[in-house]
Amino acid sequence: MIDYDPLIEQLQNSPLAHWLDDLPQALQNRLESINHGDFARWQSCLQQLPACPPDQLELQQGLRVGSQAQLDPSGQEQLHQALMSLHPWRKGPFELFGIHVDCEWRSDWKWQRVAPHVDLRGKRVLDVGCGNGYYMWRMWGAGASLVVGVDPNLLFLTQYEAVRHYLPQAPVWLLPFTLEDLPEPSGGFDTVFSMGLLYHRRSPLDHLLQLRACLRPGGELVLETLVVEGDEQQCLVPADRYAQMRNVWFLPSVAMLSRWLQRCGFNNVRCVDLNRTSVEEQRSTEWMRFQSLPDFLMPGDPSLTVEGYAAPLRATLLATRY
Repeated sequence: MIDYDPLIEQLQNSPLAHWLDDLPQALQNRLESINHGDFARWQSCLQQLPACPPDQLELQQGLRVGSQAQLDPSGQEQLHQALMSLHPWRKGPFELFGIHVDCEWRSDWKWQRVAPHVDLRGKRVLDVGCGNGYYMWRMWGAGASLVVGVDPNLLFLTQYEAVRHYLPQAPVWLLPFTLEDLPEPSGGFDTVFSMGLLYHRRSPLDHLLQLRACLRPGGELVLETLVVEGDEQQCLVPADRYAQMRNVWFLPSVAMLSRWLQRCGFNNVRCVDLNRTSVEEQRSTEWMRFQSLPDFLMPGDPSLTVEGYAAPLRATLLATRY
């Protein structure tokens, strides 16, 4: 399991020092309470990872760790099998010692749309709903001094650990909590990301208020979510599923979402990207063999979901806490 002592040491004498009143005990309680039938098997996969300090690291143009020449064919096969045993891989891609982990999402495309609009140099960053940590590594590559991710999914935690195995000194940490269960960092972060999460919240305004509470005054929120076209009065509440997802509650227009942010204590709200998700960006692969976006769109009319709603449209908004 992860040794969080270096994180605790880094938090001392920082604007997040007050977090140490609650975070260490909450982490201990969470790790001791893990009860998942596959967790021991996933963790055992980490023991199969070849010991091989990477000879190179690329985090700005992609996410590449080490080179193929560092492992012989036996080592390559050992690494491939260990990583494949952590199927399904949702966010990526990763390249580890020449092995290309082709995940369901081309998350590098989303990062290319977001990165030009944020300056993370020297920043303390919180990534809420971070999944397996793909974006956290890119945030560190963009100059962040500390990146903390929050996600309760234990498979994602193990996938993050597989990458961290080769980057043990990185100031990049995944905490296995939901945002609701996380001890509140109370204004300690410079930048907070919430990407692909808001539409899963039954109370989206409460989510925005929680994100605001994590930011220092003047800090920046990066919010990426599903939206619909329309004016400030437009919001879709699916009758049941949306693109086969059960837990989708609110898809506002960009104008309505901007108003939500303003009502929740943000200013300087602006939409920096609007993108219709393509079947090239989200699809099934060898590393994620379940159904994906092509299966969730209307046959013969990809402008609609199988339920008849407009196909996924994603917006990225930036806003400042005042």
